[in-house]
Amino acid sequence: MKQYRVGIIGCTGMVGQRFTTILKNHPWFKVTALAASASSAGKTYEEAVSGRWAMNEPIPSDIAKLTVFDAKADMEKIVSLVDFVFCAVNMKSDEIITLEEAYAKLECPVISNNKEHRSTPDVPMIIPELNASHHEVIAHQRERLGTKRGFIAVKCNCSLQSYVPAIHPLIDLGVTRVLACTYQAISGASKTFETMPEILDNVIPYIGGEEEKSEREPLKIWGHVENGVIVNATAPSITSQCLRVPVSDGHMAAVFFSLESKVSKDEIIRRWKEFKGPAQELELPSAPKQFIHYFEEDNRPQPKLDRDIEGGMAISAGRLRPDIQYDYKFVCLSHNTLRGAAGGGLLMAELLCKLGYFD
Repeated sequence: MKQYRVGIIGCTGMVGQRFTTILKNHPWFKVTALAASASSAGKTYEEAVSGRWAMNEPIPSDIAKLTVFDAKADMEKIVSLVDFVFCAVNMKSDEIITLEEAYAKLECPVISNNKEHRSTPDVPMIIPELNASHHEVIAHQRERLGTKRGFIAVKCNCSLQSYVPAIHPLIDLGVTRVLACTYQAISGASKTFETMPEILDNVIPYIGGEEEKSEREPLKIWGHVENGVIVNATAPSITSQCLRVPVSDGHMAAVFFSLESKVSKDEIIRRWKEFKGPAQELELPSAPKQFIHYFEEDNRPQPKLDRDIEGGMAISAGRLRPDIQYDYKFVCLSHNTLRGAAGGGLLMAELLCKLGYFD
């Protein structure tokens, strides 16, 4: 596998920072361009993030001295230095749509961490273990954009990674209803305990737009490609409630679900433990060896103990048991800035790379 040149657009934010750490020593990808807002342009990366570096590890030495470009004004220069870009910017929605399409039209593939294109019918939103076949829509998107190489692929909302992967191996049993209550870490809001003092000794029962995304986006993931677009699934019916909790990293969910088919608890756990997808079959560098880990202990999973399993790229589940209103209930956990954000984007990029989309 040749080494591909990578840009990070929005490199100074928390997800952009995470991209710099997980791309360190990556076997396929090397960071060759960094971009952010005009206020950071012209600075070295370490200057641009001075006083707001939020990762537990230091800035990668080969990235610290790179000069940050202006994501808008220096677009053509950036494109000349990379084979594709990760995009995780903090801008107005219409500006993000314009920015990502502009990069794509300059024949630069965009792996987006932003929400703006998640509902665009010809933009794939891929979890590589679940719906890798949605890459097929890229050819139709390129026709719309008038490009040969350029396209946009988007990562799903971070909280979905805590429960959608656990429901997926059961879909063929006829999952009819899902109730998911998520308990989301502060890094999901790009905050630390220092920058979000109001979360200490507190729970905030509202995250703007989160419940709508949690109910809508899984149906695109479980949809199918037809006539050049992704047609959303019509089931299961999903309802959710999302809370911000005083945890640094790791989104949890309490999930209830009903099935058309009767199935034992042991069969569900077997399906979770044995489930593999294209990410494992293709042996993508960032893929967990075992996608879903099930804990028998009543007090697991826990963010502090389990969010970093398999480099933060695995899903943890526990407490599966019958429910008196639904068929079953369980709890689950994912690392929101790894599996849920930058790591999920990286794994999608590895899949698309393996399929030849960056050549």
